Amino acid sequence: MRGDFKARRNPQRPPWALAEQAFLDACTRCGACVAACPTRIIVVVRGYPEVDFKRGECTFCGECVAACKDRALVRDGRESWSIKARVGETCLAQRGVECRVCGDPCPVTAIRFSPRLGGPPVAEVDTALCTGCGACVAPCPVAAIRLT
Repeated sequence: MRGDFKARRNPQRPPWALAEQAFLDACTRCGACVAACPTRIIVVVRGYPEVDFKRGECTFCGECVAACKDRALVRDGRESWSIKARVGETCLAQRGVECRVCGDPCPVTAIRFSPRLGGPPVAEVDTALCTGCGACVAPCPVAAIRLT
């Protein structure tokens, strides 16, 4: 037997990507967006570009869109994407360990720390402020932050 039998998550495409099926139909897998990304967070997975926030953050510079001649990435006035950071249960502060690593790199200060009795402050994401840039993902020592 051959094949990929693992459950796959929905891939995070580069910013301003078309809806998934339209993106797959338009993308010729040329790699221009990968080469154009100044933060090097766009990688190729199963032949198509995806964003890997473990490598860094998206600055929404638009270089990937400018490089995409196939128009699979189109900056047409809509938001770059609708993903937001979420702090998971493995967060050190939720386990009683002082940690504020995720808040420092956030360029819009969307991560705040709420005090609580008997323990360290807990990270909370203000989804109205969060741009989904992913700056908080790589610094987290326990991979407690996901963008969904």
